[in-house]
Amino acid sequence: MEKGKYLALVGTGALFGSVSTIFFLRLLQNHKKVVRQYNKNVTELNGLETCTIAGKKNDKAVNEDLLKDEIVSEHLTRNIQFFGSESQQKVSASYVVVIGLGGVGSHAASMLLRSGVGKLLLVDFDQVSLSSLNRHAVATRADVGIPKAQCLKEHFSSIFPECQVDAKVLLYDSSTEEEILSGHPDFVLDCIDNIDTKVALLAACVRRGLKVLSATGAGARADPTRIRIADLRESTNDPLKDHGIEGGIPVVFSLEKPKAKLLPFKGPNGEEENPSDYQIVPGFRVRIIPVLGTIPAIFGQVMASYVVTELAGFQVQTEPIVNFDIDHYHTLHQRLIEHEELVYGTSQQVQVDVEEVMYIVKELWHGRSARDQLVKEVGRGMWRSVNELMLVRWDCEKPASISNLILLKFKEVDEHESRTLDDIKEKEPEFYNSVNAVLKQAEIDFGYAH
Repeated sequence: MEKGKYLALVGTGALFGSVSTIFFLRLLQNHKKVVRQYNKNVTELNGLETCTIAGKKNDKAVNEDLLKDEIVSEHLTRNIQFFGSESQQKVSASYVVVIGLGGVGSHAASMLLRSGVGKLLLVDFDQVSLSSLNRHAVATRADVGIPKAQCLKEHFSSIFPECQVDAKVLLYDSSTEEEILSGHPDFVLDCIDNIDTKVALLAACVRRGLKVLSATGAGARADPTRIRIADLRESTNDPLKDHGIEGGIPVVFSLEKPKAKLLPFKGPNGEEENPSDYQIVPGFRVRIIPVLGTIPAIFGQVMASYVVTELAGFQVQTEPIVNFDIDHYHTLHQRLIEHEELVYGTSQQVQVDVEEVMYIVKELWHGRSARDQLVKEVGRGMWRSVNELMLVRWDCEKPASISNLILLKFKEVDEHESRTLDDIKEKEPEFYNSVNAVLKQAEIDFGYAH
């Protein structure tokens, strides 16, 4: 009997799936004429070729009614189920600029498109090469030799033709800044290889008040578990810090040290030569860095996920970048017990174990003093030795619980414990409110009132 019910349910599900598929296939037949309108039109711009699609202009407003289209709504049905219609509508009404369309940028742009972003500007001066094919999101051998921007645009027209895609075969610099960054984009993705150009772009975005997400080097790396996304000041080996950009910009980076170096440059005769003699664009790398294609692809996917959730207003708490191991957490736990015995005469009110100390340090305080959370330009200084930090009660009248412990530097502890919370609230309201907000999050996470 049960088997019969099961088979009946399976049969009903299969029938429903077939009917819905036929329905949408018929709808797609009606939309084929829309797809056919996406043809290639190559024009000259500043001596470089830029791809445009007939009837599509960069200054055209984003179509805010995309989700009313039945095909689009079905295309994005999983996103709608995840975000909700209102949040997905924000994504579909957004305008994003992607600069640099290699292994990282092509994958980022591709997933932004598939996620329903309504308007994309794709920028790159380079062409698809055979060696690009180990990491590019959509390029085929038939695309070798054409501009990367053009390649993406042509493929995108068959994936999500309702998206307004503009492609520019341009090198980003001060002369093209206005053309690329105008139009009030909701997000800019920096997927540029060249460090000087990257710094110039990020500085321009900060100056213009544009949200920007930057990707650092993905080459010569192999471990996807080391890829992180965090504020620039929390990255450990980012060369951007050496160029005057310290923080305030989210970056995708790898904690992994490169597994290989730039390969020596060999000229047409097979002998090593000066790579700068062969540069088409001054300052751009000619020598080859080995790349495992999966890593830049993951970088791009991480970037797209970050941007889409930001556009949707969907809060994601990224894993903090904290360089402590389990012994450090044991040390902090033991230090808390000893401090409680010293100040309060007993450690019986310590209500946390080592695992909970790990949560407090990583998730709540991000491995740095509670007083550093409001500092905008922490830079390399956020990498505090465990020898400088300890956990203490926020409110000395309440137990040392998950939602009543803050991380401070030794030199900050005595002052904190000599003051009342009312005094802190009156003289440092921003600090007071920020700490309470963090501890409230601990209550929510653990259902643990302090």
